[in-house]
Amino acid sequence: MEDAGIGWIAAIIIGGIAGWLAEMFMKSNMGVIMNIILGIVGAIVANALLSVFGIVLGGWIGYLIAGFIGACILIAIARMFRRTA
Repeated sequence: MEDAGIGWIAAIIIGGIAGWLAEMFMKSNMGVIMNIILGIVGAIVANALLSVFGIVLGGWIGYLIAGFIGACILIAIARMFRRTA
């Protein structure tokens, strides 16, 4: 988050938007709080995965894109565990 150059409030807002976009894209029904958590954690996960390939996303738009990608990954992983359980 600090690498992206945004603060905590902006991270919550952008994370919520990224989580909501991922929720709409993946057709899941999570709720507002879960959208924020998915967006923030998703951005951390996606930034870590993208940095392995040498891709760095910065700023608000980069954080939104990373949050969306990461949230979609987390939703897909959650679906895999739900089906096997």
